[in-house]
Amino acid sequence: MSLPPRTGRPSPEFNRPEPDGPPAVTPASTYRLQLRPEFTFGHARAVVPYLASLGVSHLHLSPVLEAVPGSSHGYDVTDHTRVRVELGGEDGLRALAAEARAHGLALVLDIVPNHMALPAPLRLNRPLWEVAREGPGSPYARWFDIDWEAGGGQLLLPVLAEPLDPGAVKVSGGAGGRGDRAVLRIGELEFPLREGTAGLEPAALLAAQWYRPACWREARTGLNYRRFFTISELIGVRVEDPEVFAVTHAKVLELVRDGVAEGLRIDHVDGLADPAGYLRRLRDAVGGHCWVVVEKILAREERLAPAWPVAGTTGYDALYRVDGVLTDPAGAARLDARFREATGQPRWERTAAAGAREVLTGDLAAELAALERLAGPELASAVRELLIAYPVYRPYPGDPDLAPGALERAAAEAGPAPVAGVRALLLRDPAFAARFAQTSAALRAKSLEDRAFYRYAPLLSATEVGGDPGAPAVTVAEFHAYCAEQARLWPRSGTVLTTHDTKRSADVRARISVLSQDPESVPAPAGADPQLAWVAWQTAFGLGGGDNPVVRRDRLGQALLKAVREAALHTTWTEQDTAYEATLPGYLPAAAVEPSGPLAAAARANLLGAALLHLAMPGVPEVYQGAETEYRALVDPDNRRPAVFPREALARLDAGAAPSGTAEEKLALTAALLRLRRDRPGLFDGYAPLPARGLAAEHCVAFARSAGLVAVATRLSHRLAGSGGWRDTTLPLPPGRWRRLPLLEPAEGGHAAPYEGEAPLAALLGGAWPVAVLLREAADPA
Repeated sequence: MSLPPRTGRPSPEFNRPEPDGPPAVTPASTYRLQLRPEFTFGHARAVVPYLASLGVSHLHLSPVLEAVPGSSHGYDVTDHTRVRVELGGEDGLRALAAEARAHGLALVLDIVPNHMALPAPLRLNRPLWEVAREGPGSPYARWFDIDWEAGGGQLLLPVLAEPLDPGAVKVSGGAGGRGDRAVLRIGELEFPLREGTAGLEPAALLAAQWYRPACWREARTGLNYRRFFTISELIGVRVEDPEVFAVTHAKVLELVRDGVAEGLRIDHVDGLADPAGYLRRLRDAVGGHCWVVVEKILAREERLAPAWPVAGTTGYDALYRVDGVLTDPAGAARLDARFREATGQPRWERTAAAGAREVLTGDLAAELAALERLAGPELASAVRELLIAYPVYRPYPGDPDLAPGALERAAAEAGPAPVAGVRALLLRDPAFAARFAQTSAALRAKSLEDRAFYRYAPLLSATEVGGDPGAPAVTVAEFHAYCAEQARLWPRSGTVLTTHDTKRSADVRARISVLSQDPESVPAPAGADPQLAWVAWQTAFGLGGGDNPVVRRDRLGQALLKAVREAALHTTWTEQDTAYEATLPGYLPAAAVEPSGPLAAAARANLLGAALLHLAMPGVPEVYQGAETEYRALVDPDNRRPAVFPREALARLDAGAAPSGTAEEKLALTAALLRLRRDRPGLFDGYAPLPARGLAAEHCVAFARSAGLVAVATRLSHRLAGSGGWRDTTLPLPPGRWRRLPLLEPAEGGHAAPYEGEAPLAALLGGAWPVAVLLREAADPA
């Protein structure tokens, strides 16, 4: 066993000063920690020494500002001016930053500019409470996108479990018992009272308020504020307003100025009215040294706007390429055919379009109605058809044709003249264009990620955030083209394989994707619902064993219940078919489903290959909590369970022990590459594809970084074994002498001879490891 030394601080070349400014901060890597009341800043401090030894350079924290009490994620912000008390408050965050600095690490914060919580109790969100009290005349009214006219002068608050009974309305002196702060009560809920209305009868009292408490079901059609996707408990914030930006970002900017944080992740940038303007304002505020990435889902042919002043995306575009290059296109096509034959499901394009139409006219009916009011009745159908036809998350200014084919597809349904009218409106009316774009982003997220991805299941590993289930495979040439472009244009962009939002962790997807190499190994679906049977079996195959059987079955059951409700084919979150849902346990395999024989070897090759490609490719890799070792997680909340940090296993490896099983192999590989990135960042400059030569060339993915590191991974190893192995296939190496980084694998007969010229892949990848990292030897002194 030989890993790079685990020094706690970056090398002096880690941050190179820019010619006219402070040092530019580029993380060598980030490590995501999910904070919650059960895992606070204090708990995070305790794992800093371990994370420093692992080799990461930056800790990426889930949102740290004040949120709804008990929140397990922190995206439901209630107060932008305070660090969350349940996590340890600002003192706790600053102590964590100090501990991180002492170990050579820094912090990256996840921030939420698009929305705030609409909480219970409402007074937790003071700006919204004041708007409810004072209406459009409140100084805080500019904070929120509220259509007062559409609501008849009232803000709809869909917070009641049942339709409102006026007889249940009470007036009391408020939490402090002060008569001048009287409140309106409905059961346990409390609302502010408009001045001078306390003595009115219930019906008149309700009519006199600036808000209307309503049953949550009214949100679908009656909502008159912008929200996050279809979540009415999250109300949109107008950060395009400079004053709103200043107040909502003051604490975060203070933390950046004070050196508590060196980087920011911007959540859901597509939800903003003007993403480019927001990012320019943010960049001006944080300066050039702060590393900023945006959560932006890019379609396969889409590219990030080059003018955005950011380092890049959070990395779902990289996830798609890594997963895709390890997916067999022929087998994926066979699974597609088998799935559609068994289920009667239409092809992906039709499934996606149907989901978009359902979501737009159902879940987002209120948002669609708002756009149709702005456009006018003669353009209403064209607004709807353009939203459905648009192929990426949202259009941007300067994109007058929306996207290739979108205008034509919409015109086929709504007519050329109305579509041309909407196009003209988008170009001349910035307010309409912003709302159209925000609705488009919500529609894509809900109709793809939360509807069509759960319906279209030939290969579950392809139904991932940023993925393309209709084209799950990526060729080696496409993978190299993407990496070369990233190295040239976005070398500091984030890359991920597992996040708090992925539907399955990378290691679960690695197992499932081997099915594309042996599509007939997926059993024919049995039972009354073949779509559900197909999903249940692949989910069980991906999760496998390891858990207590009762725990495993519970985890599978929760994931399956979420899958059928999101798919909305038989049951939904709001219209539950309890009889149908009662059949779900019958679709779960009685025992753990594990790959065996060649498929088990292929699953291991996929798992280690994905880890290698992710950690060696251009960009800043992020490791999700616990995913430095084998990490099998399903959709949230399963993937937000308390993390298990393999401290003892890493200590054993560092002491020279050989790895025991795939989990420790992944840990060793991850630590080796993270430490190289931290201590020798120059190794990870540039990008050059290294095509293999020979009959099995398509089974190799190899590339060089700078002039000193070569990464090599096996792809489609099950097919490779079935076709005769590597045989005489070779990998031409860059000039020099190259030695394998001893990633725990003892070299037979001592130190293996260095490779020069062309390396036989049977020697390089045909032994104990399906991946290799080569380092170039220093030239002999003249």
